[in-house]
Amino acid sequence: MNLVTVNHSFQYELEKLLRVFFPAAKIAVTTEPNGEPDVALTVLERTAGGANVTATLCVFGKTRTETAFVSDTETQFGDTDDSLFERKLALTLFSLLCDATGYTPPWGILTGVRPAKLMNHLVHGWGEAAGTAYFRNELRVSEEKTALALAVARQEAPIMATGDPRSFSLYVSIPFCPSRCSYCSFVSHSNEHAKKLMPDYVRLLCGELRETARIAAQLDLKLESVYIGGGTPTALSAEQLRTVTDAIGTHFALTPGVEYTIEAGRPDSVTDEKLDVIRNCGATRISINPQTFNDSVLEAIGRRHTGAQTETAMHMARSHGFDNINMDLIAGLPTDTFDSFCATLETTLSFRPENVTVHTLSRKRAATMVTEKLESGDAEAANAMLDHAKRVLTAAGYVPYYMYRQSNCLGNLENVGWARPGFACRYNVYMMEETHTVLAVGAGAVTKLCAPAENQIERIFNFKYPYEYISRFDELLARKQRIPAFYDEVFATKGGE
Repeated sequence: MNLVTVNHSFQYELEKLLRVFFPAAKIAVTTEPNGEPDVALTVLERTAGGANVTATLCVFGKTRTETAFVSDTETQFGDTDDSLFERKLALTLFSLLCDATGYTPPWGILTGVRPAKLMNHLVHGWGEAAGTAYFRNELRVSEEKTALALAVARQEAPIMATGDPRSFSLYVSIPFCPSRCSYCSFVSHSNEHAKKLMPDYVRLLCGELRETARIAAQLDLKLESVYIGGGTPTALSAEQLRTVTDAIGTHFALTPGVEYTIEAGRPDSVTDEKLDVIRNCGATRISINPQTFNDSVLEAIGRRHTGAQTETAMHMARSHGFDNINMDLIAGLPTDTFDSFCATLETTLSFRPENVTVHTLSRKRAATMVTEKLESGDAEAANAMLDHAKRVLTAAGYVPYYMYRQSNCLGNLENVGWARPGFACRYNVYMMEETHTVLAVGAGAVTKLCAPAENQIERIFNFKYPYEYISRFDELLARKQRIPAFYDEVFATKGGE
């Protein structure tokens, strides 16, 4: 497919919009037609007082065209002329795409990762009525998804209000897994291929933790939450996991109010000894992630465990006294059915987990599912699964407290964290809503320096792969010297607060 852009630079959003309707298509972006039979021609003509926007769509052997005049007086909620014209051009193309395909995406033209963050911004500045009207009228978001974004925004607001300009969270990356799932594109490595790297990785990770803690103390930063993720942290041995948690406990102030999560995501990596380590280090929350309880689906996605192993891991965790457990599910998995997903959700709720996160399958370009052209689920089935999950979880007393979306999700759908009252994961909200700095350590980790009052965000990237992390560790530590410089700059502009 050919996306043609004339007199504008809005190709990024328009290409993402095309991918919602044609997820498997290869899209070439040009400034003039390249001979492809399928083409979306988008034109912006600026005039006095506004612009004419025109979209022409040629697909399935038929050509459709729509033109609209956009007055620059239509700007609202902090719009610039460019953002207004971009949105109106996207709406024009969206109308043609819906007509051509017979499909209306529930999130409309909204393709961003953080819809609840946008809703929070609108509500904070102009109120709930204006925020929901913008979603419905300007972004063409369905009534159901608008209500979901507003519900999440309401749950996030009191969490976002906590902390101060020097609050931060700590993220620790463990990029190893028992095996690689077919849908996974994270920088994670199976134990059989990377086991020899683990001792050096853990040793250097502890060094990075020590240096990060030194910088945080120098800046008088206040720790709000710790999150050890991956990968699968429990892919480490119990002794290696203890070494990491001991380093965190030694170098960081784990006061009673600090939330502390450790992912034990793969049930086949959970043992009594590792649960003892997690319990004794002061962790307050863990994840045990079935994704599905259907063994044939687990086999299809390359997870080397069974539903029964998940049940065993959950019973073990409860017997060790864990009273804040998250369980992840995925809607739209290959070979899964609506009835199978419903059965998985029912089994999940039988354990009364404090959190249930319902993801939509994302077909990442680097995932085995895509590179080897394996079967995947479909958007219609995934949407039905999400709707069912919403009804069942709401009836069971859970509330949606955070939400995000990934590129290439089936149907441009969402991932939602549901929690029983009082059990929302603060780290998830801090991370998604970018309310404060996240200092990140480990391979593939990204430190995110945030100054929300200045709407300023800066990222420091660690090396992606464990072997790079190990071989270029000194270079990685040198990058962290940007952290104090960032804070010096931010607080210098605020009169030394």
